[in-house]
Amino acid sequence: MTLSRRDFVRLSAGTGALAAMAQLGRTAAIAAPSGAYRAMVGIFLFGGNDGWNMVVPTDARHAAYQAARGAIALPRSSLTPLTNSSYALHPAMAALRPIWDEGALSLVLNTGTLFAPLTKATYGSRPDLRPSNLMSHADEQAHWQGLRARDAAKDGFLGRMADRMPQGRLSPLISLSGSTLAVIGQRTVPLVIPASGLPTRAGYNAADTARNLASAALAASDGGPIMAGAEKTLRESYDQAELAATLLSGTSSIARYFVDAKGNMLTSDIAAQLLATARMIEARGTLGHSRQTFLVSMASFDHHANQIQPGNPAAGTHAAQLGELAEAMAAFHRAMKAMGVGANVTSFTMSDFGRTYASNAQNGTDHAWGNNHLVMGGDVAKGGIFGTYPDPVLGGADDITREGRFVPGVSQEEYLGAIARWHGVSDADMPYVFPNWTTWSTAGRGPLPLFRR
Repeated sequence: MTLSRRDFVRLSAGTGALAAMAQLGRTAAIAAPSGAYRAMVGIFLFGGNDGWNMVVPTDARHAAYQAARGAIALPRSSLTPLTNSSYALHPAMAALRPIWDEGALSLVLNTGTLFAPLTKATYGSRPDLRPSNLMSHADEQAHWQGLRARDAAKDGFLGRMADRMPQGRLSPLISLSGSTLAVIGQRTVPLVIPASGLPTRAGYNAADTARNLASAALAASDGGPIMAGAEKTLRESYDQAELAATLLSGTSSIARYFVDAKGNMLTSDIAAQLLATARMIEARGTLGHSRQTFLVSMASFDHHANQIQPGNPAAGTHAAQLGELAEAMAAFHRAMKAMGVGANVTSFTMSDFGRTYASNAQNGTDHAWGNNHLVMGGDVAKGGIFGTYPDPVLGGADDITREGRFVPGVSQEEYLGAIARWHGVSDADMPYVFPNWTTWSTAGRGPLPLFRR
């Protein structure tokens, strides 16, 4: 077996042994986006966030919401209302209310994995159109990150986007969530920054590295020719790690925006990731980046039990997580505005899947399908609410079971494709980034109008 350059990069990135990987040789046909600097920041909520308690209707549908959700339903009086809309956020997300009032926060309702447009009826009659292995954590995470609803994915949409973007001193694709599928491209390797601490080049020795790589390449290729450039790739990866560490280790005034309403520094992991993201955006000029793409994440949203505090659905584990998320997102938005790039940066949430609308006997929720998401940035449509909230009656028009597993009305391509296009992906490159793009860009479908222009 011959070990290719691409195989070497994938194996090295996958082991987690490197904090950052250098770019290998690239094709000359890279589309350089025009216009001002832009960055997109994906926030993946691993485990399946309960978006039905993150975004709640406040009109007549609230009665059906309470009836279906049972013990975990949030009282209308506890919610964070969104001005001039019939929706509210979880009470723990009050930090995002000023951003909504500013016109820099939008809602995307009932979004999820779709291979083709489906209704409850066609879901039952056309199993060939269903996404594979729905409601499985591993598969749905791969669906969101790889955007291949019925096939295995070896690369992710953020990585494929980076394949079409210009490079700088460091990769413009930066992950604070490890070498997850979303950031693996066909020709691009992300710069992976640890969620805490700094990238290091500990243990690097040029002579030893060259000798070890030569031995490994010979063994992997059954005595064939040594893989050209392997030592250079590893050496440059360490150099990139050192440069990233230098950029993140110095003092920055950006940190002062990462505080709560009482002026206390935010200490959550998601706040630390978004602060590091802000630092890399601050260094965009030094890095030579006209476009940057980031992935950050939070874990443990799989609340089959104890999602709420008994007797107080506005408190508990899920409330604490949403509070950390909202505080970190609000701080990040303040930092972007202070840097003068508030309209140049868009943040957006993703998650495995939604939860059942009906709660279970353990004050939790189970795996479902459609979900609600947030999009934040100075260029999003003011007061934007996209998609349609599903029929909240259990067993109703959108529920494929009697537990509130809703068929999504908005595909991932329509949601994420809008952000990718805003970021600078050309129409010609959309099918490369989104393998099922043709299905979602014809017959009246297309990217959501998430942005003001």
